[in-house]
Amino acid sequence: MDPLPGQGMVEVTVQSCVEPLARRRRHAWLLATLTELIGDCAQAAGEVYRSLAEAPPTRSDVPVNLGVLAGLYQSASSRVDTARAQDAARRPSSVTREKEEDERTFAARCATTEAERVLVQAEDEDTKAPEPPRMIPSQTLTQCAAIALEDAGADFLTELLDDPVQAVKRAQELASTGEFTVDQIIDEASDTAVLCGLLSLHEAQRETDPSTAAATCLTATRHFALAVTVVSIDVPAATP
Repeated sequence: MDPLPGQGMVEVTVQSCVEPLARRRRHAWLLATLTELIGDCAQAAGEVYRSLAEAPPTRSDVPVNLGVLAGLYQSASSRVDTARAQDAARRPSSVTREKEEDERTFAARCATTEAERVLVQAEDEDTKAPEPPRMIPSQTLTQCAAIALEDAGADFLTELLDDPVQAVKRAQELASTGEFTVDQIIDEASDTAVLCGLLSLHEAQRETDPSTAAATCLTATRHFALAVTVVSIDVPAATP
């Protein structure tokens, strides 16, 4: 088709129209893989339901091939790992920066934990309260630092479902302490959502009832879809 008078043929790239979100560029392969997994899960469940739908209504023992669910479970985890490795290879500078941030914030969380323990010990000495017998060793500083990030990610995921604005605000507040970065919190939340999806696939391939297996497989799609949403979120490091 010829251009209208006064108009020329102009090539327009996607980037010139809409600047892609930074996290979408950083995790492009992961986003693509999760989206594909959503479609694969839906297709696998659909094949099960179609087999049941095409069977005579009076037949109770409908043969259904659940092998596709087992294959999907076996491949999903490696596909996610491969996608993450591909993203890391595409953005080596981002990987370097993230490692530096991990070391800095991890040290900050350890320091906070140590300060809190010193304060608690001082209070115990002032009150001379007897310590209860410990059947389980107390957590190390490194364990506390790791758990703190896990908790922040889980809280972000929960708040995101209930109140996205509050979830973002809380992530910014945590980042302002220097013990976390916003990206760390979001990455931890997305990892949790992905893990929930993989666990749903594991449960689906262990089911013997076809309908239950298909329904559980579809549950995985909800977790993967949530992970896509979380991975795509771009949040400023701190409120103005």
